Amino acid sequence: MKAIAIAALDLRRLVRQRANLFFLFVLPMLIILLLGSAFGSSQAKVGIYAPSGPLAAGLASVLGSEQNLALHRYTSATRLERAVERGNVEAGLVLPANYDATLAVGGTVVLRYLGRPEAMASRLGPTIQAAVAREGELIGAARLLSARTSLSFGAALTRVRALAQRVPLISVRVTDPSGGAYPQAQGRFATSASTQLLLFIFFTSLTGAGALIETRRLGVARRMLATPTSLATVLLGVGLGRLAIAVLQAVLIMVGALALGVGWGDPLAVTVLVFAFCLVGSGAGLLVGSALANEQQARAVAFLFGLGLAALGGSMVPLEVFPRTMQLIAHVTPHAWANEAFGTLLHHGGTLGDIAPEVGALLAFAAALLGLSVWMLRRRLTLG
Repeated sequence: MKAIAIAALDLRRLVRQRANLFFLFVLPMLIILLLGSAFGSSQAKVGIYAPSGPLAAGLASVLGSEQNLALHRYTSATRLERAVERGNVEAGLVLPANYDATLAVGGTVVLRYLGRPEAMASRLGPTIQAAVAREGELIGAARLLSARTSLSFGAALTRVRALAQRVPLISVRVTDPSGGAYPQAQGRFATSASTQLLLFIFFTSLTGAGALIETRRLGVARRMLATPTSLATVLLGVGLGRLAIAVLQAVLIMVGALALGVGWGDPLAVTVLVFAFCLVGSGAGLLVGSALANEQQARAVAFLFGLGLAALGGSMVPLEVFPRTMQLIAHVTPHAWANEAFGTLLHHGGTLGDIAPEVGALLAFAAALLGLSVWMLRRRLTLG
């Protein structure tokens, strides 16, 4: 009971300061909102400049109906070019001014495709080409129908479009290797929520080391030992206090993210994963609080390692964009293992068995950090 009382005291000291509540909940949710809004959209942004006319409007409508494209219309080719240059849209399509007139008389038009020199623009190219090709097939069929009947080109195109709606298309079913359906996407905030959860658990645990240093500096821990309280009880209480802070951080972020529609995956698997990472964070916080002499040093180390290890471990930039060598190096951090586990849970419908290697690696990190920190804190409290 004494160990629980010591842990509860640490937790009360944390929540009494309103600034700590900002870093525990408000700041993480703001960053999740920001990253999810900026990078979490499942639709690629494509711009189009289309002159007035039914044929140009028809092509724009076809592109706009593509499920994974968000179409943005521009009033001039120059504005669209500028938007692509600035990265406001991933790609752009410019229709010539004589688009309708040329196609109506059977001519050929050349469309300009604009894209930045990056992977997204090249991946969007086939999708846009396919949409343009489908529109070209309808226009070709309308020309043939108009030539063989008394219908005008416009009337023929209207009939062809109506017929195309009734023609059965080839259906494509995408399955996972076992033949089952892939799980539904978790939404635009899911990835940013999981990465920021890991970042702030670890960062808050490190910054909380200052409270442990203050406890040592003011002699609070020594006065505890002067009472009928064993050293093991004090060490257990301090460790439980660090763990309680990490768990509180995790619960606040996870519950808050539910309001954004974030699905965390298999409940048992995510609970074990997050608790294992909380053990890692509390072990790191205990180690910093045991090794350093003052709070200023702890804050510097928290910012350096809290943010640096998160960046290296894929909590700021996805591990998938790292070169292969950097991906291997990233696994010296617990963040990389946890981010990979979350990827399995969120994007592949994984269970606890699927992330067992990652959880095992996190528990190994936690055991090493907690063991070293307890040994060092014991020396600090007993030898001065």
